[in-house]
Amino acid sequence: MTVSFGQRVRAGIGRRGPLCVGIDPHAGLLDDWGLSQDAAGAREFGLRVVEAAAGRVAIVKPQISFFERFGSAGIAALEDVSRAARAAGLLVIADAKRGDIGSTMDAYAAAWLTPGSPLEADALTVSPFLGVGALTGAVETAYAHGKGLFVLAATSNPEATALQRSTDADGRTVSQRVIDEVSALNAHHAAAGEWGSAGFVIGATVDWGSAGIAPYAPVAPILAPGFGHQGARAEQVAGIYGPMAGAVLMSESRSILSAGPDRIARVIEEHARVAAQGASTPGEPHPGAAAG
Repeated sequence: MTVSFGQRVRAGIGRRGPLCVGIDPHAGLLDDWGLSQDAAGAREFGLRVVEAAAGRVAIVKPQISFFERFGSAGIAALEDVSRAARAAGLLVIADAKRGDIGSTMDAYAAAWLTPGSPLEADALTVSPFLGVGALTGAVETAYAHGKGLFVLAATSNPEATALQRSTDADGRTVSQRVIDEVSALNAHHAAAGEWGSAGFVIGATVDWGSAGIAPYAPVAPILAPGFGHQGARAEQVAGIYGPMAGAVLMSESRSILSAGPDRIARVIEEHARVAAQGASTPGEPHPGAAAG
């Protein structure tokens, strides 16, 4: 029987804690690591991060753009890195933010979420802004293969504020409507008591009250950028995410990768320990929490 992605994330957090390590071979880091500005450099960078992360965290997140910039050779490098990560027992979130309609979106899902595909990952970040309904096929593909999605819901970049906090005829913000509609898909597919496999991207710098969002059911994982270099701290997770804090994956990239190849394993261990401690730290009342 296929174990759902939601349950695999849940088990991974229980086993290794909530830290998600980004794999972002951007130009500055390749220089700092003494690696070439080409696909071979990106591949070596990714494989070194995988080696350092294996056995220390449960999840890694390659940022696809830093591989795509090298064309077909960069995509081949990404395939090698993702394959190595999955072979090492890591869950791989492909941060590609795909979004389209109909057969095109279904093809994206097939490319990233089909077992045996060259680009196979465990989960894919997706955009809902062509309508959550356009993601229905991708959700079905994910559930069929034990894979997952992370749907952009409330991002922390300032350019998103006006769009994501706009309200519909029912007074819901766009962010809340996305959460509601994806949660309905999870409720349809997930077994009772299990985490949903279509999770959300909700930034750690987002104030839930201002964003008009609230806790949701069934529980589904939250990919949370904004920890580390962007300023959010692990001990704040309960205060930021309230009753959803236990489902948060604290995503860190630059704050870990800047340690360099000689120190990265030790830094991952340190950050993983801090993240696990932070996840168990009581926080201030959650700004968007609903009573009960």
